Amino acid sequence: MVQPKAINLAGQPLGGGRMPAICAPLVGRTREQLLAEAASVAAKRPDLLEWRVDFYDGIADTAEVVRLAGSIKAAAGGIPLLFTRRSSREGGEPIALLEPQVISLCGAVCASGHVAFVDYEMGNTPDEVCEMRERSRAAGVQLVLSFHDFKGTPPLGELQEKFALAEQLGADVAKVAVMPRDMEDVLTLLAATLHASRTLPIPVVSMSMGGAGAVTRLAGGLFGSALSFAVGQQASAPGQWPIDALETALALLRKASGT
Repeated sequence: MVQPKAINLAGQPLGGGRMPAICAPLVGRTREQLLAEAASVAAKRPDLLEWRVDFYDGIADTAEVVRLAGSIKAAAGGIPLLFTRRSSREGGEPIALLEPQVISLCGAVCASGHVAFVDYEMGNTPDEVCEMRERSRAAGVQLVLSFHDFKGTPPLGELQEKFALAEQLGADVAKVAVMPRDMEDVLTLLAATLHASRTLPIPVVSMSMGGAGAVTRLAGGLFGSALSFAVGQQASAPGQWPIDALETALALLRKASGT
């Protein structure tokens, strides 16, 4: 059994050392929806909130996004915030911004001090990833470099390379999410996670999506995944469990496995 490398924040493990920690997405399309959603989800006390800004109708207004990030932080009651623009090529909502504008938006939100983590896709160009790394580092915000495949699961070697690439590009956390076509794909994802957790110096996060992969959101921590995404009000990806159900199941699994 592997003890996952914790995602640390201000010198303390996220979620007080619970493995995996739990993150809940916020996907409201308006300011009012987002603030109501943040308050409701925060009351369930996940360890991390993720603002999926690609769902937000006002994404093109950087100043408003920064102000809203501050309001979400206040509504979160001390729960740290992960800021994510998921591209449409990796399962996100279509937006009108070009990639330089996305980088500028993420950089402004990082510089505001309202978020603790920012997610950026490692499939962007090396120069774009480097610029995002520099902006997040300058702001003291941790960078999650991610890869998502909603159509299938790449072979084991390719998944291992994705985890390693994130570390090579300067990620603080490496994230890989894939869609299984069968249960063998689920095993492939777990095997890649186990290898990455054992060989990389940074925390790793993984999940196999959809119904077949739902088990990875529960048992992924035993293979080295430091974070599991759960539904607060609305799911941001297929296969996410409700927070309450995931917390209950994780508690039983920890007790049974002695972790």
